[in-house]
Amino acid sequence: MDLERLLTDRLTPAFTAVAGGPVDPVVRRSPRADFQSDAALALARRLGRPPREIAQAVLDRAVLDDVCAAAEVSGPGFVNLTIDDGALAGMVAALAADDRLGVPVTADPETVVVDYSGPNVAKEMHVGHLRSTVIGDAAVRLLGWLGHRVVRVNHLGDWGTPFGMLIAHLVDLGEAEAAQELSIGDLDGFYRAARSKFDADPAFQVRARQRVVALQGGDPETRRLWRLLVEQSQRYFLTVYRLLDVTLTEDDFRGESAYNDRLGAVVGDLDRLGLLTDSAGATCAFPPGFTGRDGAPLPLIVRKGDGGYGYPATDLAALRLRTGELGATRLLYVVGLPQRQHFAMVFAVAGQAGWLRPPARAEHLGFGSVLGPDGRMLRSRAGGSVKLVDLLTEAVARATALARTKNPALDEADAAEIGRAVGIGAIKYADLATDRTRDYVLDWERMLALDGNTAPYLQYAYARTRSVSRRAGTKVGPDARIVLTAPAERALAFELLGFATVVHEVARTAEFHQLAGYLHRLATRFSAFYERCPVLRADGELRASRLLLTDLTGRTLRQGLHLLGIRTVERM
Repeated sequence: MDLERLLTDRLTPAFTAVAGGPVDPVVRRSPRADFQSDAALALARRLGRPPREIAQAVLDRAVLDDVCAAAEVSGPGFVNLTIDDGALAGMVAALAADDRLGVPVTADPETVVVDYSGPNVAKEMHVGHLRSTVIGDAAVRLLGWLGHRVVRVNHLGDWGTPFGMLIAHLVDLGEAEAAQELSIGDLDGFYRAARSKFDADPAFQVRARQRVVALQGGDPETRRLWRLLVEQSQRYFLTVYRLLDVTLTEDDFRGESAYNDRLGAVVGDLDRLGLLTDSAGATCAFPPGFTGRDGAPLPLIVRKGDGGYGYPATDLAALRLRTGELGATRLLYVVGLPQRQHFAMVFAVAGQAGWLRPPARAEHLGFGSVLGPDGRMLRSRAGGSVKLVDLLTEAVARATALARTKNPALDEADAAEIGRAVGIGAIKYADLATDRTRDYVLDWERMLALDGNTAPYLQYAYARTRSVSRRAGTKVGPDARIVLTAPAERALAFELLGFATVVHEVARTAEFHQLAGYLHRLATRFSAFYERCPVLRADGELRASRLLLTDLTGRTLRQGLHLLGIRTVERM
């Protein structure tokens, strides 16, 4: 139940009648009551009447008796609203009886394509892939839960001139040795060896360039060797995804190579539409509104001077397929902020071509960087990019050690389960709890803390709800009556009722820190409730009510964390 929406719906007709036209009541939470409307103050000048008089006229017309215990004019003209405890309790009881926690399946489902992760073949995933993968996975989970048809796309970098070098190196090693080297996950070592050989050996350079020509020309043997590289890399990527506990699968890989046969048609159609211009030997689109530092129009190069195609052509081909053949009406590109202008230009050209027209729209979900304690880009001790596997393994090891320290009686299996859930959850939550457009510092001590805005704090709150339920011995049915007798109970009730509003807002904005913030507030409210309102020592109806509030809190925390891709555990 969205209380703000309910009160807005009740006040809008009254404000409209008093003002003689549509008025937004501007309802929000208030420290002086449960909710407050400021709209009368804004109307005063327009109507030439005192704001308190306007506010009282609104209250005289509004139907609020069944919702509010008190509705009064306050201060210079605020409308203060206090929700009736019985009405509030009834709303929470209805929430407890709903398997979906008050969040209905959308009545207007869309086909949504989420483009995320996007590692490169023959290169290991590093910390730079973390945010795209985690944010994209949260988008997939949340939109899918709301009933949208979600298409996951892992836009794999599997094409281009470096593959001539890699294939030539594979041939030199022999397939068996190359396959063994790639199977152990040392993709970076394979790539560095190929690059070193290319830089030092002219004869190897010739063979590498010949392989590029053969690959692009469709030579069967070269294509077979290329597929070997791709398949071995995909196996490695899938091990990382399993460790990170995301929903990406083998079926979601969609390499850049998949669009090769479409690039010529993309360029041809853009040319027929009069959208292309030759510039310095390259074929370019110049979407309006984009200029360089010198004020000159900025080009989007769709075909290079040598006849090859770059990222813009591939991205346009992919977009055209997604809106055309897949029928997607919402496209989400989870790619770092440095690519903001690139995607803005691609979307603009696609719009000019008619491939991106309402109701279809494309959104670049840009994100900042992961920083080290020194405030700079996170690096390994050797100065290179931190491998994602190493980061995740360290998170699990640290969390497992903490679990054993706090509970020495844990057996090895339980410690490992808790360590993985808490360690991976801490990594994900630190990312998702930050406004995605901002950088954040990877701080192990803060991320794994059992207090503050962290995944372990939320996971511990959930585990506490389960502990209370276990110790209660009997399960309270969802038809139990809610009784609100203390301020901490009311505060928890209001927070529980806010889940649906947050979920729908995050579905619209993809600002997952809003959901993380909500879950932290909920856990904090539950902690205060747990400390101030005895549950198991309460009697009769009050005990049942508090057990139901505890259970509902646990269900909401579990569902909210699941939408963020974070596991819960029954004990911590």
